[in-house]
Amino acid sequence: MSQDSAAVPDAARKLAARRRREIVAVLLFSGGPIFESSIPLSVFGIDRQDAGVPRYRLLVCAGEDAPLRTTGGLELSAPYGLEAISRAGTVVVPAWRSITQAPPPAALDALRRAHEEGARIVGLCTGAFVLAAAGLLDGRPATTHWMYAPTLAKRYPSVHVDPRELFVDDGDVLTSAGTAAGIDLCLHIVRTDHGADAANALARRLVVPPRRTASDLGHQRYLDRSLPEEIGADPLAEVVAWALEHLHEQFDVETLAARAYMSRRTFDRRFRSLTGSAPLQWLITQRVLQAQRLLETSDYSVDEVAGRCGFRSPVALRGHFRRQLGASPAAYRAAYRARRPQNGAPEPALRPERAERAERPERERAALGAGGADRFSAASLAGHGLATAEAGDPGKPQSDAYASRLPETPVGRGAGRPVLPGQRERPVG
Repeated sequence: MSQDSAAVPDAARKLAARRRREIVAVLLFSGGPIFESSIPLSVFGIDRQDAGVPRYRLLVCAGEDAPLRTTGGLELSAPYGLEAISRAGTVVVPAWRSITQAPPPAALDALRRAHEEGARIVGLCTGAFVLAAAGLLDGRPATTHWMYAPTLAKRYPSVHVDPRELFVDDGDVLTSAGTAAGIDLCLHIVRTDHGADAANALARRLVVPPRRTASDLGHQRYLDRSLPEEIGADPLAEVVAWALEHLHEQFDVETLAARAYMSRRTFDRRFRSLTGSAPLQWLITQRVLQAQRLLETSDYSVDEVAGRCGFRSPVALRGHFRRQLGASPAAYRAAYRARRPQNGAPEPALRPERAERAERPERERAALGAGGADRFSAASLAGHGLATAEAGDPGKPQSDAYASRLPETPVGRGAGRPVLPGQRERPVG
């Protein structure tokens, strides 16, 4: 769910007199992708007052010395330098060229000064890495492209990374997921500044939906098996590849450690240092992802899906599936098929709780009890072919910087902040 509340942080800073919110500085770097870079230029840099869209003043700023090379070898010449950021009330970093490189210190200093003087700071896609490097995301919820979310969480552990969101509005600091989600965030900014009519008029001109949410795309409830780029050259990559190819078999983390010729302790440490994730939590997530795909693409029963994903019982599958995706396997399949009718015949949409009651056996509802899937014990964890040592190992939280927990309340900075990736969570099971 994209964060539409423009809740102002408790320590909100007053906008400096020389800064105006409608002056938008876009910070460009050499090597940045042209598509992401063009999004704020198109949204804030074209006069569309004839369509009912209030005008912004755009300042395109070079974040480093020219020339700025972008996709396809094109060279850009920005009309302003970092000094122009001092006039902007909104500063957008549309992308960063490489998640493995540190941004220029001068650009980070300019972003910090702008934030201290009350400017709204926006990071689109990998631009979140620049905001994080400047310290502007510390203690805050944020998002980025799902492929780079584990790396962001690992490199900046104080950032609460949530890769399921299209964008996150944390008041004076905003971030978006990859590519097209940058358009969603820019429209959200226009909506916040000038209301829904202006945002809708702009969306019509851009020929895009005026208001998407992650659930519209299945984005919020779709996990991914990808890992950070840097694992590709590591010896653990072979073990990870083997695990992904054998998810239908029942094996545990001890098996993976043995294949890597490491002790369990060493394997856990190496795996976490590479991925930001505990190996047990990662393995559970991959099994749930495989179950999700089978529910979408096959007619296997839930019991059969559990077996084909390495779970030793349907109860274990249901517990972890509900915890990570917010619905039972039966309810998820019913909702998925209702959204995607087959053979051209629309199917009636089932409410998840009704689909669950219709398909889940009475004995399992009794077994789950009032606490539902979140009350699984350590004993039940052993029922899905995964090691339980980690769940009971003191001092080893089962939280995962890229754990797929759905927030129960909107992400914000006030009371009731949900547990987000990067924060400590309850042990799995």
